[in-house]
Amino acid sequence: MIKKGKKKDLTLLALLIILLLVINYPFINDFLERYLNNYETTIVERVIDGDTIVIENKTSVRLLGINCPEKGEQYYQEAKEFLENLVLNKTVKLEFGKDKYDRYKRILAYVHYDNQDINLELVENGFANYYFPAGKDKYYIKFKQAWEGCLENNKNLCEKSESKCSECIELKEFDYRNQWVVLRNICNLDCEISKWTIKDEGRKKFVFPKFILGDNKEIEIKVGEGYSNQEILFWKDQDYVWTSTGDTMFLRDSENKLVLWRSY
Repeated sequence: MIKKGKKKDLTLLALLIILLLVINYPFINDFLERYLNNYETTIVERVIDGDTIVIENKTSVRLLGINCPEKGEQYYQEAKEFLENLVLNKTVKLEFGKDKYDRYKRILAYVHYDNQDINLELVENGFANYYFPAGKDKYYIKFKQAWEGCLENNKNLCEKSESKCSECIELKEFDYRNQWVVLRNICNLDCEISKWTIKDEGRKKFVFPKFILGDNKEIEIKVGEGYSNQEILFWKDQDYVWTSTGDTMFLRDSENKLVLWRSY
């Protein structure tokens, strides 16, 4: 049996809850949604590049799950303009990941506008590759599938190389633990791969020097210091490239067209 005093307290609590719901249900609903989903809304005041925006109070936001071309690289300007068209001067929702800030004190977030996942849109349209340096989260599979869809559509960063050697170069070995890659020329022709590039999901890039990979020959690209020759090239000035939490290797020709890629 409920005591009289406790029953009165329960009745008052119920009335208070009902009153709050009646007076300001949208406020409570918004508060609960923000608390449970870890997000906030804001206005985009400026677009720095394809994966960085500035919101209210001059706060920088780095878009999670993607990496766009840097200034001076192909599709840098197109990615920036694409993002501007989607979010500039608009109220967006920022959804935070495991870490809210990066080492540069920028907010890390997935950006949503008008039921669109803006970060995902950049990948689908070939203006970014997927990028998860802190580890794969709940969106990893979705973003990887968006990249694969982009490849099928042969769009922008996903455009396949038309070099005759793109069909000849295969990835024989990718040892991310020991930080090396082995490429093999499986054709009966010499392939000049000067100015081809190897890149991770982020900013690290190796540019091939003037180099010819002979028919049925192999070349190892190893992270670290050493003397380069016809069998091994060293990716210098890097302590590591491939992360232990998962990464991707992109091989592109001298025109920045995609030759092959491999994730782990």
